[in-house]
Formats: sequence, structure tokens, C-alpha cells
Amino acid sequence: MTQTKTATTRNEDNRRAIPNGTPDISREQLIENLNQDLAREYQAIIAYVVYSQTIKGAAYMAIAAELEKHAQQELGHALLIAKQIDYLGGVPTVQPKPVQMSQDAEDMLALDLENENETIRNYRSRIRQCESLGEFAMAEHIRTILVNEQEHQIDLATALGREVPQLAPLP
Repeated sequence: MTQTKTATTRNEDNRRAIPNGTPDISREQLIENLNQDLAREYQAIIAYVVYSQTIKGAAYMAIAAELEKHAQQELGHALLIAKQIDYLGGVPTVQPKPVQMSQDAEDMLALDLENENETIRNYRSRIRQCESLGEFAMAEHIRTILVNEQEHQIDLATALGREVPQLAPLP
């Protein structure tokens, strides 16, 4: 019962008023959202490992090496997100989101770019959610991840010969 009171008290403490009044999210919702982000990071690790080793063609050798680096960075992101989930009193998920596969190198990179775009949108939203709960340090951690994710987006768009997508902000 003491643990429940502590968790409840901690939850109430973290729902302090923000400039516009009240937080737009609860700690529990933030934990759930971060677990979705963690599942997406696991997905990215798996995809980057597999794609970096199976992508074929001389034109893709440089990006294959870059994808290996991305896999390592995604592992760092997963560890950081899991740490934030634990800090909030949650349990990090163990399930990755499904990884889409293709035999075509350009399709692989396009799938990765699509995943990075979704990840960027979600982390932008997560930063606002953290700040609404007064979790400013957590928001800063997520900003560092966002910087890497945007670099991944640029690398993938460049490898595909595309403009970097301009993502509409989430509400």
C-alpha cells in the first residue's frame, strides 16, 4: 500500500500546473508512449542490422556502412528510453515493432526513411509531453535522440536522391 501511495503521490507531484494550466498527459500515458518509442527503436536496430548486411550494389556500399553506425546509435537510444521508462516507474517493453523487408535496396532505404519520419514526429510530440509534466531533463534526453534521428533521415533521403521530408508537426 505504501508503494501505491508513493506512486500516486509521485504522479500527482508530476502533474503540476504548466503555463497553460494542467499537463496534457499523465505519467502512465507517457510511459505507454515511451514504450511505443522503445518498440520502434528495437525495430530500427533489427532493420539496420539486417539491411546493412543484405543491401546489394556498388551504389549502396557507403550507405550500408552508415546503416551499421545507425544500428549502434539506435541501441543507445533504446537504452536511454528504457532508462526513462524505469525512472517514471514503468517497465520497458521487450517487443519490437515488426520489421518490413524487401530484396530491393531502394525499397529498404525507403522503408527506413518512412520509419525515421514516424520516429521524428513521435519524438517531437514526446518532448512536448515531457515538458507538460515538468520532466525537462527527460525532454532534453529525447532532444539528443531527435538530433540523431534527423541525421538518419538526412542520410537516407540523400542515399535515395530525395529531398529531406518536411514533416508536419503533430498536434
